[in-house]
Amino acid sequence: MKNIYKILIAFVGVLAVSCNADSVDERPILSTTSAPEITAPATGQNYILDVNDADKEAAKFTWSAAEYSTDVAVKYTLLIDKKGGDFTAARTLAVVNNATEASILVKGLNQAAIDLGGKPEVSAMYDVRIASTVAGSFAQVGKNLITISITPYIGKVTYDFTDWYLIGAAVVGGWDNNVDTNHQPMFRDGKKADVYKFVGYFKAGNFKLISEKGSWASQLGKASDTSIEIKDNAGEFTIPADGYYTFEFNTTTLVYTLKAYAAGATAPIYDKDKVGIIGDATAKGWDASTPMVRSTFNAHAWTLGVTSLNDGGMKFRANDAWDVSWGGTTPFSGGGNGENIPVAKSKYVIYFNDLDGSYLMIPNQ
Repeated sequence: MKNIYKILIAFVGVLAVSCNADSVDERPILSTTSAPEITAPATGQNYILDVNDADKEAAKFTWSAAEYSTDVAVKYTLLIDKKGGDFTAARTLAVVNNATEASILVKGLNQAAIDLGGKPEVSAMYDVRIASTVAGSFAQVGKNLITISITPYIGKVTYDFTDWYLIGAAVVGGWDNNVDTNHQPMFRDGKKADVYKFVGYFKAGNFKLISEKGSWASQLGKASDTSIEIKDNAGEFTIPADGYYTFEFNTTTLVYTLKAYAAGATAPIYDKDKVGIIGDATAKGWDASTPMVRSTFNAHAWTLGVTSLNDGGMKFRANDAWDVSWGGTTPFSGGGNGENIPVAKSKYVIYFNDLDGSYLMIPNQ
């Protein structure tokens, strides 16, 4: 009986193989008769991208239809790579089914260029090609590729905050109301947009604040010993003697405090190039710090001019080591104990205070 079962199993197996082989033999053989070819835009086209047009069409790519030996559904993939690249690291601009055109938005073309190493506001050359695929992964590369020039932008972030800059005889920059003058901004609370604070050095003299560098139109100043006013020709605050002070105000309650810094006058803590930013949002990643510039007026105030940052996180640290670091949990402004500050891709002017860990990152777009 066992032998009969064995013979039956063997017979069924042979029959199955025979049927499968017959099915394969009966399937039509698929072959290429004509590969797709990009017909527009023409090679050499130049694209200078603008962040204000992010959701508009940058270009419409068209191509001839791929032809096969039998009727099949065709998927097309539009690819872009650095000029001369082998497309192993290419970015996909579009994937369409049974269509011979694709509209690419400005933000899509921009992101592809950035991902391929493009520098914001710098023109570079890229190769674009089309590939077709049918069921069963039968693929063919288009007959041609075109080369285009792209000048990308870095991105624009929403910044709905008011920044207040110190101006006057008691502060860095004096009364020079020039957009290029190095005015010290107040550090805005990361969670309360109407609360501002600055701990730092003041000279004996008067000062007030402006909300736009280069303009006297909006001023913040002293109304009384405890209150502020926001108007043209606002009153001036008075510093009685050179030294370190803590200055705070609230633009909703219009209350302020100005008092000598509790820790007293303090000498520089860190050498002039030993505080910097670090993180995957910065140019050097987590491998090395990008040094900031220490103020010659206030040894605890640090700045970094217009700086390109990526999506990611960053923090501040001292001495190119991890013994001392500062961070926060809020974008643009705040302070904390070394948390990664969330960053959106853009350009920023960065301010930092090593006395209390306050930071301010103003988009420069």
